[in-house]
Amino acid sequence: MTTETANALSNPAPQKWDGKTMTQNDFMIRDTVLVLSPSDSVIGSESKKASHEFTPSQPRGVLHRAFSVFLFDSSTNELLLQKRASTKITFPNVWTNTCCSHPLHGMEPSEVDGPEDVKDGSVIGVKNAAVRKLEHELGIPVGELKVEGFKFLTRLHYWAADTITHGKKSPWGEHEIDYVLFATVPSKDVLTIKPHPDEVDDIKWVTQSKLLEMFDDKSLLFSPWFRLIANRWMIGSTSEEGRGGGWWDDLNRTMSTDDFCDFDTIYRFDPPEEHMGGGGDAGPMFEKEDIAAVVGDASKKQGAYGKVKTHKESKLKQILHLEEVMSAVTLLYVLPLKSNLK
Repeated sequence: MTTETANALSNPAPQKWDGKTMTQNDFMIRDTVLVLSPSDSVIGSESKKASHEFTPSQPRGVLHRAFSVFLFDSSTNELLLQKRASTKITFPNVWTNTCCSHPLHGMEPSEVDGPEDVKDGSVIGVKNAAVRKLEHELGIPVGELKVEGFKFLTRLHYWAADTITHGKKSPWGEHEIDYVLFATVPSKDVLTIKPHPDEVDDIKWVTQSKLLEMFDDKSLLFSPWFRLIANRWMIGSTSEEGRGGGWWDDLNRTMSTDDFCDFDTIYRFDPPEEHMGGGGDAGPMFEKEDIAAVVGDASKKQGAYGKVKTHKESKLKQILHLEEVMSAVTLLYVLPLKSNLK
């Protein structure tokens, strides 16, 4: 990366972003996501639309940065879920975690984090993006949840074609390095929530037991990334093969210590069979090993992730597929960094 490119990423010109007036199509065209190398280095920028297209030339879209927020009521140990609006272009009508979206290029305050921000766990850029989107999607006023109150836990690299919505040849999907953020409020009663109707169809505060009941309800749809994070890390297992307590089991410890934080590892996951395919007929990306037993049933649809393949940074060489290398070269040397906001 050139010095000019690095400076452009770190100090972009401020741009106007107005979630109240922009449509879903506006976001697809004007939101400018951070394109990544498999090691999570920012190597370029691309529209939300282009990065989520699953085509023969880019079977898994373009790898980009994302975040997933999990907001808890600490007095009841309940998690706030949202049901993504039916008007969403990717993964509509699914229940998911509190908020999931993308840090963008060209925003003020900056939403771009570098390796040093990840290493020390600060990731202020991702947290700034979380505050922006919590206001946009759920109407939580800026300042009601403080940036410093978010807890960054780890990163996961996953992909999934939106085959449930758009069929086996779906032109849309996700391919992200996702930053997991936890936050708490002393009581849900102190929180202002006014969901945006174009973003959220419903919200629900749930206990662990209620969430597991919902996972077992075959009439409900869930985002693949939410099931993955919940089953892999959040909910502990009582079986002999289980991992013990999860992040949600000891929320106070999760929020007040770094015992569960892993800033060094990027965990990598292929989707379950029903989320493979898409417009580029994408198949498994990672080696079929390192199976981690988790809560859940892999036979369930909607991204069950009952058992998932986990890959640490040592597996990096296994994912440098030709189509991703070519995409990275194009974005780094051919297409200039840009913001699509006007």
